[in-house]
Amino acid sequence: MFRQPHRPIQLSLPSKIDMKLDSLNMKPLSWVRFSWDLTKLPLVPFQLPDHYEISRAGKDDDQELRKVFSSSFLLDPIWNPAIGEVMRKVQSWLDRAFNSENNPCLALRHGSRIIGATVLSLDPNADNHLAPGPSVLMEYRNRGFGTRLLQSSLDLLREAGLTRATGIARDVALATKFLYPKFDGRIELIDNRTLLAA
Repeated sequence: MFRQPHRPIQLSLPSKIDMKLDSLNMKPLSWVRFSWDLTKLPLVPFQLPDHYEISRAGKDDDQELRKVFSSSFLLDPIWNPAIGEVMRKVQSWLDRAFNSENNPCLALRHGSRIIGATVLSLDPNADNHLAPGPSVLMEYRNRGFGTRLLQSSLDLLREAGLTRATGIARDVALATKFLYPKFDGRIELIDNRTLLAA
């Protein structure tokens, strides 16, 4: 059987490629800031189910906490457009938490397993006191644990002497719609070019 020799395919390419990001349906990420007046925070005790507790995390919890935050963000499609940047920022927040008394980390435990967490800033002048905010593993969501983590976070900030707390989230995040409005959280739009949140 006789084969014809391969001839190169000739394609005509434009001399200039004019690509606009809008044509790729790529939107810049948009952020919102929530603020809470801690002087008006209700003193409402809450109960967690048996075998669950929220307590301060220690350095020995480092790897498990990183897994919780990584899973929470990686498995949430809302963060896909900026997952690399998000994960770098989360890792830097965790590094800071384990090297500073001013950045405690709260862990939600089911037995000995950490299933949720948040990192706080006790600096009254911080732009974001919840960095990252309450994060709960997918299989434990929709049970009120995010609300309990947020309440514990706001209580701890108030006990540290803060009168106002802020948290930053993506405008389309579930926390923006369902979590951060709790405890009378007030929302405002912010400059999306300079901030990254949880």
